Order: sequence, then structure tokens, then C-alpha cells
Amino acid sequence: MSVFSSLRSARVSRLLLAGLIILSAPTQAADLHLQINGSNTIGAELAPRLVEGMLLANGASDIRADLNQTTREHRITAVSVDGHSIEVRIHAHGSGTAFKGLKDGSAQIGAASRPIRQAEARDLAAAGDMLSADAEQVIGLDGIAVIVHPDNPIQTLDLDQIAQVFAGQITDWRELGGLPGPIHIHARDGNSGTWETFRDMVLSPRQLELATSAQRYASTSELSLSVRRNIGAIGFVGLSGIAPARAIAVSSGDSQPMLPTAELITTEDYPLARRLFMYIRPNETNPLARALLDFTQSHAGQAVVDQVGFVGQNIRTITISPQPDMPQAYQQLARRAVRLSVNFRTQERSARLDNKAWQDMDRLEEFLTERALTDDRIVLVGFSDPRMKGAEELLARLRTNTVRRALQERGINVAETLAIGNELPVATNSNLSGRLKNRRVEVWVYND
Repeated sequence: MSVFSSLRSARVSRLLLAGLIILSAPTQAADLHLQINGSNTIGAELAPRLVEGMLLANGASDIRADLNQTTREHRITAVSVDGHSIEVRIHAHGSGTAFKGLKDGSAQIGAASRPIRQAEARDLAAAGDMLSADAEQVIGLDGIAVIVHPDNPIQTLDLDQIAQVFAGQITDWRELGGLPGPIHIHARDGNSGTWETFRDMVLSPRQLELATSAQRYASTSELSLSVRRNIGAIGFVGLSGIAPARAIAVSSGDSQPMLPTAELITTEDYPLARRLFMYIRPNETNPLARALLDFTQSHAGQAVVDQVGFVGQNIRTITISPQPDMPQAYQQLARRAVRLSVNFRTQERSARLDNKAWQDMDRLEEFLTERALTDDRIVLVGFSDPRMKGAEELLARLRTNTVRRALQERGINVAETLAIGNELPVATNSNLSGRLKNRRVEVWVYND
């Protein structure tokens, strides 16, 4: 088996040694190059930190990072363990440029703060299936935070109100219960994946468009600083870009208002939670690209995601307090068990797990095995939405059974499953993105 094949088939937790072999392999060219194109959200700090972490983990030395402030382009150089030169370039010009770079061959990795579009996948079809688990990797989680000036008294808004504000239909803060004064809209530019996610999650489902009066920004930090300077301002940013402004709590449909906290984002319950992606051609052979993705999925890589200000995917426990509005069975579970931070979600009109779910399955297996929790300690709780009238509990049960079978194939026995149906929604059921959030399988572990 080749080094490259070993990298692809080994478990993430065992890949650092393989990466070391790659970076020192005498069969490689004297100079190793990698270019990453795409999201400013990812490219501003996360991607450079992941690259540096990958290089350190693989024994590289003389690591140097330079940033061109004008072009927002990073250049990271290093020397491999056998003296070969390494150069990584990161061009952070928006998620749309990720797929342009993959198509024209200028980039080996595309970083995106939104999923690849069908048209983009078709453009790259010659390289393989860009919707496959091999091509699409979720590298971390983020939340679109709606931000205001710290002195603004508004504490919470629902998605309908937010949409009306950014569409210019609500123009004064007093219409929202705030102090009288005009609302000044700040938004990311058209190349931004953050903008595309906000548009797709907030504006498009309501057939609205961004107000022409909105001030647009190429940089998250510039937008947040502008909101901080204007008491009448409102904007949206990724989780790491909230300061120096203040985030408000957001509700969707029947959900409770939620702040963009790490706990609510890691479960993807926060209404504007989103996934951060790296895409690679399935036929890509660049060893640095493969080594970077392997490091990113490791415990160390996900710790970097946390350190930068996003939310990593390493599994943690969450204590849920029983509440009167919870179904009785769910209340009883909350008294005896703790919830894990991983949620499994399925594809549209299907009980099939999505790409992130299969990544999370590996993490869950490792988590449970390390803690000797593989034998009848697990409870799966399935949810659905009300779109299929009368079949909500059945669909919820089908989703839990899908996860159950996948765990059983890994030698993990599930104690029981619960089908909650369409109760306890975390998002509105009036649009597809909300319904997909509600179609989830939670994982709980008994304390005793």
C-alpha cells in the first residue's frame, strides 16, 4: 500500500505518523507546494493556524508566516524533516473563489463557509463527485451572529424581524421595541460565504433581498468595528468576529431565543449555526493537501478550531435540565443521562446520513470506546418535522434506526431509542433549512 493510500484509509487519530512520512518521502519533489482558495472567514486565521499545526505535527521546522494586508493573502513557508522546502499560500477572497480555484487548478483545497452548490459540483464533475464524503469535509462549526452596538437595548429578535430589517422593511429601532432612531444595515460583500449563508437562511426563504442602503464589507473585522462605532447599526458576522460589537439572541419559529454559544452551535441547534468546509478533488494527489485535511479532522486539529474562536467537533457532554414543556419521556431521560454534543442529521427526503454524520460516527466510536460506554449505555432520540402529517414519529424512528445500525456495525450496542416526532423544534418548519435542522438524532449516555 502506498503512503498516499495509507493516509486515506487510516483512522484520523493515527494519521500524524503517515503525514510525517509524506513530508519526508524521498520520492517527492524537492519543493512541496499547496494553495488554498476561498472563504475569508476560514482564511483570515483558521486556515493559517491549521497549516502551521499540520507542519509542526509532521516535524517541519523554520515555519514562517507572512500576510499581505492589502490582498489578504497568507504565505507560509517551512522546511521538512529531510530539508525540502514547503510553501503554502492561502488566498481568502470569498467562498465562491474556492470552487473557481479548484476548477482552474490554481488551488488544491477550497475553503468555504457554505456548502458547494449543485452548479459548482457539475463544473467540477471531471475531477470526481464533489458531493461525496471524500471531497467534502466539515472542518468545524460556526454561527452567524447578528450584532448590534453594545449599548443597544435590543436583546432578541426572531428571523422574520431580522429579515425585515435587512430588507429595509423595518427602518427604525422603535418598531422593534428599542429606542427611536434609524437602523443602519451592515453586510458582508457578495463574494462572502457568510453573506451567502445569511441570504440563504434569512432572506431567501422569505422572498426578500438585501436593502440597497446596506453598507458592504469584504472583511469581518471591519464590519464588526463599524457596528461598534454606530449605536444604530446592525450587522452579521461569523462567531469569531463578534467583538467589539454584541450578539443578540435569535429565535426561529417556535424555538426559544438562542445566543450563538459554543454549546448551541456544536449541536447545530442555534438557528443560524453553519458548517465550515474544505473541499478537495477526489482525485487530488497533492500530499500536503491530504496531510492538512487529515490533521484538521484529528483531535489536535479540532482543538485549533476551538482556539481560533470557532467550534470544534470533538465530542463533549452537555447537561440538560428537565423542563415542563418537554415530553415526559424526554424529561425522564434528562434526569438519568447526559447528552453528547454530536447530532446526526439526514439528507432531504431520506433517512441517509449526510457527510458530516459519517465523520462524526468515527468520533463517536472513539469517544465511547475510550470511556467503555459501548455496551447498552446509549440512547438515541429521533426528531422529525410536521411536513409528513401522521408519520412524524415513524420518520423519527427510521432516522434513529439508521444511526443504530451504523453503531451496531462498529460493535456499539444501543440501550434504547426514543421517537419524539416534531416536538421540541430548534428551527422553523416553514422552510427547508429549518426542517433539516429539526430532522435530527441526538445521542445520550446513561449516568448509571
